Amino acid sequence: MNKPVDTAAERASAQALAEAVGAAMYARDPASQSLGMTLAAIGPGHAHMSMTVRADMLNGHQTCHGGFIFALADSAFAFACNSRNQVTVGAGCSIDYLSPGRLGDILTAIAVEQSLAGKTGIYDITVRAQDGRTIALFRGKSHRISGEVI
Repeated sequence: MNKPVDTAAERASAQALAEAVGAAMYARDPASQSLGMTLAAIGPGHAHMSMTVRADMLNGHQTCHGGFIFALADSAFAFACNSRNQVTVGAGCSIDYLSPGRLGDILTAIAVEQSLAGKTGIYDITVRAQDGRTIALFRGKSHRISGEVI
């Protein structure tokens, strides 16, 4: 079921499926939508999501609250691990905050599959600001359950 994609036709089909899954998931994801997140790119095992830091996302230090950074990384993780149209949920994760997000920053979370074996996957998500600063590093472990996304 997790065999590598070999031919150009298989790669194109897998990419088209990932894009359809991403569109369907985003359409029924009010949490990501309400935070202004956009799905910038998706493919088999990876996703890029962006979000602009708004005034209502700032904490008492006038930097982006870590919960919003986590939510962005977690959403990118979800899109990446569901990109093969197999319903997959998070089983655990960790995040390290490296630099503050500031008002107006455009944060981008880049999720990349590191391992997929059986029902378990490992994904690394890097959150960066528009100036290239690394804001956070997130690692998620996924677990595939039954069903398809679309």
